[in-house]
Amino acid sequence: MISVWAPRVDRVQLRRLTPACTTISEHDLDPADDGSGWWRTDVAMAEGERYGFLLGDSTELRPDPRSRRQPRGVHGPSALFDPARFEWTDTGWSGRPLDGGVIYELHVGTFTPEGTLDSLAGHLDHLVELGITHVELLPVNAFSGEWNWGYDGVLWYAVHEGYGGPAAYQRFVDSAHARGIAVIQDVVYNHLGPSGNYLPEFGPYLREGEHTAWGDSVNLDEPAVREYIIENALMWLRDFHVDGLRLDAVHALHDDSTPHLLHELSERVDALSREVDRPLSLIAESDLNDPVMVLPREAGGYGLSAQWSDDWHHAVHVALTGETDGYYADFAAPDAVAKVTQDGFFHDGTYSSFRGRAHGTPLPPSVPAWRLVTFAQDHDQIGNRAAGDRLTASLSSDRLAVAAVLTLTAPGTPMLFMGEEWGASTPWQFFTSHKEPELARATAEGRIAEFAQMGWDPAAVPDPQDPATFERSRLDWSELESPHHARMLDLYRRLIAMRHEVPEMTDPEMSHNVVSVSHLEGAPEHRAYRIERGELAVLVNLTTEEVEFGLGPDSRILLETAPGRMAARTIALPPESAAIVAPPR
Repeated sequence: MISVWAPRVDRVQLRRLTPACTTISEHDLDPADDGSGWWRTDVAMAEGERYGFLLGDSTELRPDPRSRRQPRGVHGPSALFDPARFEWTDTGWSGRPLDGGVIYELHVGTFTPEGTLDSLAGHLDHLVELGITHVELLPVNAFSGEWNWGYDGVLWYAVHEGYGGPAAYQRFVDSAHARGIAVIQDVVYNHLGPSGNYLPEFGPYLREGEHTAWGDSVNLDEPAVREYIIENALMWLRDFHVDGLRLDAVHALHDDSTPHLLHELSERVDALSREVDRPLSLIAESDLNDPVMVLPREAGGYGLSAQWSDDWHHAVHVALTGETDGYYADFAAPDAVAKVTQDGFFHDGTYSSFRGRAHGTPLPPSVPAWRLVTFAQDHDQIGNRAAGDRLTASLSSDRLAVAAVLTLTAPGTPMLFMGEEWGASTPWQFFTSHKEPELARATAEGRIAEFAQMGWDPAAVPDPQDPATFERSRLDWSELESPHHARMLDLYRRLIAMRHEVPEMTDPEMSHNVVSVSHLEGAPEHRAYRIERGELAVLVNLTTEEVEFGLGPDSRILLETAPGRMAARTIALPPESAAIVAPPR
């Protein structure tokens, strides 16, 4: 049976096509008797068959809103894809919880030279050797053009054909599970891309006139649209065996309903988790600093597994770089690193100068630390810089090593961005490939205007439509042959192995963290920190001089980024270095 929700039209036809897109036949769909806006036909189609819909009196073919495959892109016909045909080999896979995990975020199109899911599967052993437990893919849903970050998706059920389509996605997940790696898929439910979005022709998917930062708001007042979102989430977890979803910008989900969409989604996902007998995670990207995201539903929360911690990123970024422009300004505060380490949120009802108001709510002590995903670099915090420059562009090798220590000893669930583990020198820039000249020009001009307001030279802002911008953003795997990059990779491997082995590093109790800060009279990037996590201590010297730290009588060095000068119950760390110390085990 073929069905489609199209309450805005009085007639729907199914057009069947050959692979060359010539018409085979057309069939009228029957409207549902209940007036729900659903249309159906009993026409049987074969795997891979091309098809689309004609709406009302229009002769323009439209793809299926629930299409699983778009061989000719989002403007072309859909192709029938049955996910049940795949022969999975992961029947013994019991999943991986986030607790104790290490996430690796990547973009399929720029992770390998080929930019496909199959080539990505060929690099999974690198992640296994690194110690990664969860790989998080930036959105793979179908978008217009050849390359894109993925947040311009318009057909949420389809996998971008350039990555290999849905069959390649299944092969990738199966390969990841065979190596013990869980898969998290980034999904976007708060907006649709600017090209190829035909959903409003079918029904009220959007609230026209109510905007988010990226376009019209998704119409969460409409039950069919809510179900469209929830069923999409369940599709990834059920049909593609994905282990979790990262929910993009949930603060842009405008929902006054009871229950909230996220509450409803977590209920349905938890039910599926019980059915498939493995953990399924939902991770929110939220700038609200509201614990409602991760509090249990019975406590009035939405019951999500975790949320990203921008506050941790901002505090550590300022400590490493000294940048205090824009939203970084507040995080120059002497207690910024201490507060995000001990309390989770920096803004927990405090005044935010960037927002011009009080922001956030305290995180209850009952919330375990692993529910906050912490990172020193991610796709947004790199790619939304004018030149897409990583920390490697501005920090010394010694300071990059300190960044590694801070990231992997943090009390949350640490996340790395692709290439971070070897100090990749390639930028991660904002790139698009819109085919419409006016949209392409508006995207490029808008990017330049955005950074011009911040004082950037327009010539320094890469054109997102220039293919060279995309090419520059590909990882250069040959860098691993360099001794410098190999040393950085070895440091990350040792830190992740230590995280898996030393209990204090995954202690969920935030109250067990105690941070002291010195050299407060200097700039924020020239401070020293003692971060105690139970009996383990992380010692960080970001000053320009040697700093002495006290040690317990039996303390020993588990790791140091540069040799420290030991004395009786003290260690003096050189500038831009860190050490991890603990009593004998």
